[in-house]
Amino acid sequence: MAIPKLVLICLVFLSFSFSWAAPAPSYQSLLQCLTKTIGSAKVSSTVLPPSNRNYKSVLIARAHNARFNRPTTPKPAAIITPLEPAHVSAAVNCSQTVGFQIRTRSGGHDYEGLSYVSDQPFVMIDMFNLRDITINMADETAWVGAGATLGQLYHNIFSKSPVHGFPAGVCPTVGAGGHISGGGYGTLIRKFGVSTDHVVDAKIVDANGKILDRKGMGEDYFWAIRGGGGGSFGVILGFKIKLVPVPKTVTVFRVERSLADKGTDIAFKWQSFCAATDPNLFTRMLLQPVKIENKPSVRVTIMGLFLGDANGLVTLLNKDFPELGLKKPNCTEMRWIDSVLWWANYEIGTSPKVLLDTSNKDATKFVKRKSDYVQKPIPIKSLESLWKVMMENGEVGLTCNSYGGKMNQIKETETAFAHRAGNLYKIQYSLNWNDPGKKTDDNNLRQARVVHKFMTPYVSKNPRRAYMNYRDIDVGTAKTWSYAEGKSYGTSYFAGNYDRLVAIKTKVDPKNVFRNEQSIPTRK
Repeated sequence: MAIPKLVLICLVFLSFSFSWAAPAPSYQSLLQCLTKTIGSAKVSSTVLPPSNRNYKSVLIARAHNARFNRPTTPKPAAIITPLEPAHVSAAVNCSQTVGFQIRTRSGGHDYEGLSYVSDQPFVMIDMFNLRDITINMADETAWVGAGATLGQLYHNIFSKSPVHGFPAGVCPTVGAGGHISGGGYGTLIRKFGVSTDHVVDAKIVDANGKILDRKGMGEDYFWAIRGGGGGSFGVILGFKIKLVPVPKTVTVFRVERSLADKGTDIAFKWQSFCAATDPNLFTRMLLQPVKIENKPSVRVTIMGLFLGDANGLVTLLNKDFPELGLKKPNCTEMRWIDSVLWWANYEIGTSPKVLLDTSNKDATKFVKRKSDYVQKPIPIKSLESLWKVMMENGEVGLTCNSYGGKMNQIKETETAFAHRAGNLYKIQYSLNWNDPGKKTDDNNLRQARVVHKFMTPYVSKNPRRAYMNYRDIDVGTAKTWSYAEGKSYGTSYFAGNYDRLVAIKTKVDPKNVFRNEQSIPTRK
């Protein structure tokens, strides 16, 4: 009698969960295929079944959300840690032959764990070993492996030149592969745009296991992986990026205000200032629920990076944002590499060598993130209502990041990353907690959704936009990978670029080999 498909899948999972010492036949088939393809010696050093003593440490090393690192979380049947591009090709081909789904992880900062969790039997390709970075100062470019972290990239650039940088994120342990393919947002956005805007070549393993560069993949494919995410289109091996110039001296500042100290007025004015001021200035507004004298309140913090000295910054803010009252003693001049450390919350004076540390210090943090784009200033009365909602839901903080500048000069269709002109700022809704209990999980997730729902009238519409690198499963999910299903999240993440991404996906991966709960679907 034939075994029903659902039962068969459950049996496969049971064998993975309880019989690690004796791998399931499907794993043995994978092993045999990989051995035949790359040789037994290389397989033994790159393929980790759950019975391997290093399996657990590798799995959790770059799992940055404890919500998806529980004993009950589905685990990969094998972790493949390629040492060279050919190993990735073999992993893609053999996984298909055996019937495993493929998940690819670079830095592991996927907020919903989609790069290392699946409800179907799967293997995870961990790109950590493919982290080479080659800097060419003659043409001011660099090849960066998908498994390299942003911290490693910044450190390598600095070791060659103190007056060059790259527009990417503030968290040093984020992996370059996922970050750049999803857009790549950071403090240089107003001056230089996003990471994707500075990609000049790439290497990817496609659904047929072929290794392609820009010429080999063609311009449509190359367009898609610059902002459309690599996880839908193949396995990113690396990017060739164009470095950008930074001055010898940059300036940072941080000013905190309570609601009693004109915090609401400061928040209101920042909204019209942030996207209109000099593009050499990036600012961030933090809105954080706090308690002052044991009473709920909200703290407003304005912080920023200016590509210039303190005198220039103070002069600029006295003209464009006098309400902030910034003085030179509030400012700190430093090298650009030191500003990277400052944004990552390291103490001033910390050695840049700390950027080479890839250890997962936040492994115990349970995390939820959501995002929005704001295109018109939120009125003061509405801000006051927001404060009330934030005080009632006291775990949700809002990080508001300025747009404008260079972003207003790049067409929405230039790359797959669509969030360009017309945005004043982007919001990240943030919650972190340590209690592993389900009650705490449910409460924090509810709070995030309540605050996000309140913001509906004040953010982008038709579609309500979201940033793919702030992965949020609430935006929508795919179960059958139909066009209509994908549209629920595809238009939020990619706006008008969604249809073109679907067309490219259908051409380069018609069997939908590379898929997850929020991947680009094919046309069926």
